[in-house]
Amino acid sequence: LFLLFMTLLSLSSFLFFFFLMIRRPPRSTLSSSSAASDVYKRQMKARGELPEKKVKKPEPKVVVVEEESSELDDDWEAEADKLEAVETAEVVKAEAAAALDSRQVHRGRATHKHYDDENKEKLRSPICCVMGHVDTGKTSLLDRIRRTNVQKGEEGGITQQIGATFFPKENLVAATAELNLKYKYEQNLPGLLVIDTPGHESFANLRTRGSSICDVAVLVVDIMHGLEKQTLESIRMLRSQKCPFIIALNKVDRLYGWKPMENKDFATTLASQADHVKQEFRTKMAENRTAFAELGLNCELYYENSDMKSTISVVPTSAHSGEGISDLLLLMMELVQRFREGKVTYKNELQCTVLEVKPIEGHGTTLDVVLVNGELYEGDTIVVPGLNGPIKTQIRALLTPQPMKESRVKGEFVHHKMIRAAMGVKIAANDLEHAIAGTSLYVLHDDSDYDALVKDMGAEMSSILKDVDKSKPGVIVQSSTLGSLEALLAFLKDMKIPVSSANIGPLQKSHLNHAKAMREKDPKYAVVLAFDVTISEDVKKIADGITIFNAKIIYHLFDKFTEYNENYEKERLERLRKDAVFPVLLSISDVVHASDPIIISVKVAKGNLHLGTPLGVLKEGSMRRIGKVVGIQKDGKDQQLGKTFGDYTVKIVNESNLGTSFGRHFDKEDELIPIITRPSVEAVKNFKKELDQDSINLLAQLIKLQNIPPAPRR
Repeated sequence: LFLLFMTLLSLSSFLFFFFLMIRRPPRSTLSSSSAASDVYKRQMKARGELPEKKVKKPEPKVVVVEEESSELDDDWEAEADKLEAVETAEVVKAEAAAALDSRQVHRGRATHKHYDDENKEKLRSPICCVMGHVDTGKTSLLDRIRRTNVQKGEEGGITQQIGATFFPKENLVAATAELNLKYKYEQNLPGLLVIDTPGHESFANLRTRGSSICDVAVLVVDIMHGLEKQTLESIRMLRSQKCPFIIALNKVDRLYGWKPMENKDFATTLASQADHVKQEFRTKMAENRTAFAELGLNCELYYENSDMKSTISVVPTSAHSGEGISDLLLLMMELVQRFREGKVTYKNELQCTVLEVKPIEGHGTTLDVVLVNGELYEGDTIVVPGLNGPIKTQIRALLTPQPMKESRVKGEFVHHKMIRAAMGVKIAANDLEHAIAGTSLYVLHDDSDYDALVKDMGAEMSSILKDVDKSKPGVIVQSSTLGSLEALLAFLKDMKIPVSSANIGPLQKSHLNHAKAMREKDPKYAVVLAFDVTISEDVKKIADGITIFNAKIIYHLFDKFTEYNENYEKERLERLRKDAVFPVLLSISDVVHASDPIIISVKVAKGNLHLGTPLGVLKEGSMRRIGKVVGIQKDGKDQQLGKTFGDYTVKIVNESNLGTSFGRHFDKEDELIPIITRPSVEAVKNFKKELDQDSINLLAQLIKLQNIPPAPRR
């Protein structure tokens, strides 16, 4: 009975738990059902078939979302938590975007009130900077693309101000249509804004500014000359900015025997060339590849490049025949879309740089600007730095050149009510005569932000002029733009030439007065370096004794001043050499003529013997003057210098103490040394490069022996 009772009890317990199990749905089923329901509700909500619920906003916090796993997690509750975290992150992101969209403009870098949120995810036109050495054909390449002739209007054929050209999408698609049948690249960009940067290395600051707003760059290299000084400087800047770039190996038409094929892609053109032309191209390509490899950069022909991320693509081009142009345009668009799409996403944060200030007939003084991000509207209140302080004015007109034309070239302009980045824009407004090129443009929506803007502008100018010291001797610098002023100051700093005054705009009488005052302090620095500025006749009349170098090509200005500086230094050293007495120690070997003129044979024990050296002997603690060296001979031949350890015959003329003679006032046991003074010591210090360490030590001993007083404190 007991066993039967226990058996029935166990059976009833089993049935009871089994009944509970079949009545309760699986936990995973509940979770998946609710998740599916949530997805369904969200889909209904997106279609507008479900009223939107009020969701309690989560507290702002940083949410870290892990990458999605490749396999489904068995823990459905954990998956639900991940989904909730993603939704929370999206809400926080949306709130942050809404908060940003609601803020007013501060320091010209905030959203415009009538900005359409849908545009936030659209791509803007990328900005491409064309860089490279002087005369490599940068502007000529762009001329070929847009069929204009800017290059012939440049001073010396070199770009002196930055020019911007907009290439619309339809033109880019048409120009690359034939080649893209082969590669089938997607073309999603709205266009391309190309900035032609100056070629000389002394415009490094402008190019640095260009690189900082640059999405992709084209480095133009002359296939015949390879990497040159400015090319290396461009590479350094591009690497420092981490800007992707393409190498345009230009002037392939200069290869001997090259037969041009107008506007064809390069691979097609190369295939049609003679074997010896192909071989010369391969040789030049290998030379340039090696030069880049020495800089730690891999490069390859773009159609043979299997890894665009780590290997730079090379596009051979010809600005004269148009070969390789379609390759270059197509590759630029592909490079941006593949690696820089996030950077060229349109942002409503205003970023605008003034390139040039110039008068235009019918519009007055205008600003040429590059609008990198954000929008400009006709009627906006703008603030730009000016020569006499910040300029606050209102946009009267927004103008752009016809598509495919450069902003520097005169022609018909298109009027706009609104301009969206990226675009080269000409702004017409009042009171722009003294605006400074190279600075940032700000849009002001709230007058309360004006003081903050003024403070920022002052800080910007102060940073540029930090090396200008008005209290010390230095040259006077005058420039037409802020960018070229920066370039001049950077050049002079590298040359270790101090600057006492730096200004932007036409040369004025006050600037010359400063130069005249400098002539009293240090004549070497009574020089005005003027780049592309106006010098009136009145100013020229009062420039008596002041050296003014004015040039429209910046590297010509550098060359002029470098030549002036070298000549001035040469003349200064020639004057000082007459006063300088170089240290030397002579031992007497024999006597040829004992009285004036004294002719003796000597050995140069230390230092070097120079013509004109006053010699003497130390007798009883005082110097006895013998005379001045007027002749040095070795083996019967006249010498300009008696070198250390050499044996020479020396002729000495006694100019003051008549009657000094060998054997009576000095003999073979005496050592001859130069008679020095404090001025002669100060003069010889300018020739330190000509003195070895023994000579320097000897000079120190001579100063002590002859009790030369110390130099006066300055």
